[in-house]
Amino acid sequence: MNSVGQAEWARDLAQDLLEMTLPRRWAHTQGVAARAMSLAPILGDEADTLTAAAYLHDIGYAPDLVDTGFHPLDGARYLRDVAKADDTLCRLVAHHSCAVNEALNRDLFDALTAEFDEERPELVEALTYCDMTTGPDGTHLDVTERLAEIHSRYGPEHLVSRSITASTPCILAAVQAVEKGLSAVRQGGNL
Repeated sequence: MNSVGQAEWARDLAQDLLEMTLPRRWAHTQGVAARAMSLAPILGDEADTLTAAAYLHDIGYAPDLVDTGFHPLDGARYLRDVAKADDTLCRLVAHHSCAVNEALNRDLFDALTAEFDEERPELVEALTYCDMTTGPDGTHLDVTERLAEIHSRYGPEHLVSRSITASTPCILAAVQAVEKGLSAVRQGGNL
């Protein structure tokens, strides 16, 4: 598969995996993809790749794909081994939203980093921005609202909450970097 049309392919795959079994996760996924499309002014030719990654970032939650219980790794493995997806998409899914911190908490850091190299920071930050400014129902949220929502959903002692706490500086930096890029484009009159 070439990069043209990746987003459409990814949308169809994610819809097949999530819509019926995890409709709320599918709503979130669609919202994240919409946020990704909105970044076209700063991503140019890479907007389709980011949108594809946005559609695919949570497929590891699909019941048929769960192996380790760590959705970035399960999703990236499926994309690599079954869907034969582009390496960039696999890396983005594997490392989205500062996933290394949760991998550490799950004793999966070595597996994650051995199997999937990191992707370019600009793309990882963009996907993190899209994910961390979209609520579970697909609505836009401020990053602080999104972080609070995650903590509220899981509770303070849950592994996910502990991982999000460790990831918060990384998440906030990613959101700030993307917002700075968007602001620069707006000030330049290109938006």
